Amino acid sequence: MIENLQDLDRWLLLAANNNHSRTLDAWMIFFSERFVWFPAYLVILVVLSYLFRRRATLLLPLLGLSVALADGISSRFFKPYFARLRPCHDPRLSATLNLANGCGGQFGFLSSHAANAFALAVFLCLVLPRRYRLAKVLILIWAALVSYSRMYLGAHYPSDVLAGATLGSLAAWACFRLYQAGAARWWPSATTLD
Repeated sequence: MIENLQDLDRWLLLAANNNHSRTLDAWMIFFSERFVWFPAYLVILVVLSYLFRRRATLLLPLLGLSVALADGISSRFFKPYFARLRPCHDPRLSATLNLANGCGGQFGFLSSHAANAFALAVFLCLVLPRRYRLAKVLILIWAALVSYSRMYLGAHYPSDVLAGATLGSLAAWACFRLYQAGAARWWPSATTLD
């Protein structure tokens, strides 16, 4: 059973990685590059500050905490504990992979990119009102593209990405629940954004 799952993991990775072109390489590197997104993060912080006003003093730190938890747990606990080689460091695979953006660190389980992207995306989807459906869809598409880029670039197996997305989603949900409790306590009469 485990061997079948590992075979599926490798097959899915190779399917994503071998379907490449120069244009797609450039896009996947773009989606994988963390610093490219800093202007978008700044816009998100400004918009949330405007939408949530006083409640942003609680919401923004908890948004940051959800990403910090996802990143810290994935990088400082899972990767060293499981010590699973990235596909690009795996001697059975590395020669067959298209490594358009180098390889990165030695260990890959679980994907910090996926954890961080889904922590941000899920938290935003939970706090934003229903009328922001299109924004929620776009945020989730962005998180999925960041995650897919890690497989495309040969940095992570699909299971690394799935586990990272799950961790990020759980961190976001926990921080959202803290936000709900804090907002109900400190701003009980505040109107909702719905």
